Amino acid sequence: MKTTIFTTDQQALAKASALLKAGEVVAFPTETVYGLGADATNDLAVKKVFTAKGRPADNPLIMTVADVSQLEAYVTISEAAQKLMTQFWPGSLTIILPIITGQVSMLVTGGLQTVAFRLPANDVTRELIRMTGVPLVGPSANLSGKPSPTTAQHVWHDMQGKISGIVDDGPTMVGVESTVVDMSAAVPTILRPGAVTQNQLQEALGVAVIDATSTTSVASDVTPKAPGMKYRHYAPDKKVVMFDRLDALDLKLTLQKNDVVMAQDATIAGMQLPLSQTWSLGETLENATEQLFAGLRFYDDDDEVAIIYVEKMPPVGIGKAFNNRLAKAAGNQEFNG
Repeated sequence: MKTTIFTTDQQALAKASALLKAGEVVAFPTETVYGLGADATNDLAVKKVFTAKGRPADNPLIMTVADVSQLEAYVTISEAAQKLMTQFWPGSLTIILPIITGQVSMLVTGGLQTVAFRLPANDVTRELIRMTGVPLVGPSANLSGKPSPTTAQHVWHDMQGKISGIVDDGPTMVGVESTVVDMSAAVPTILRPGAVTQNQLQEALGVAVIDATSTTSVASDVTPKAPGMKYRHYAPDKKVVMFDRLDALDLKLTLQKNDVVMAQDATIAGMQLPLSQTWSLGETLENATEQLFAGLRFYDDDDEVAIIYVEKMPPVGIGKAFNNRLAKAAGNQEFNG
């Protein structure tokens, strides 16, 4: 299969939209990571997404829309959910809602009576969806279980020859997937941490919000409500080990020449390692989340690298999302100095 790279001008988007209307798969940009797009109302197209990713069929897909009005035919929108849409959309928040019976493919929901929706803060993708005229499924555009793609080149690496097109809008801004909040539950519940924090959700809703995220998987016989809950995600083939900044100097004493370190600038400076052995996670939590998947992918492709050591972030705000993705990539392995 030929995979075409599309620019973001109207003519190129029209060609990408034509492929989507024909039931093909086209990757698209968001502010978080690149998504794997297909017509969410076309079962054959949705099946192509599972095939391209190598994704288990009971792992639900997120439906991506250009406007709130696109949701109304598929789900019941509560007053509380409407508050979140008003405050955080377009943006890095995915909302799980109860479906209107018979209106959403069970391939999309993983057989559940709920579905996740997102309205991304990316003008290019929203225009692409409007051109196509239907919601698109939008799981991250990587092979299932691998680090999520933050550039079109990452998508090409995993999906060349497997999908029909990639819309290239440059690097993403956030770098980790959206927060997922379940608004079909009795109490609003975070199922995946992201850029929108628990405190922000509570302030918007005026009620308590449960953070149910953990590094453990759900039971093997249970269908997860959101991506990333059941199967190993974000993991390179190389061994990944987490470490705390307080252990950085002890880690330096045990490093082998083929080991590498991903850490914030202050940590790297304190360890006094050669540049060839480090990947900067910047100075802020936002910098770290932008760089996590890119660094994991870079070192995973380097045959000389043995172990990737990655610094954990303070567990506040988007730092919780960073640590959640890192723990999954590392299989919870930590350096003990």
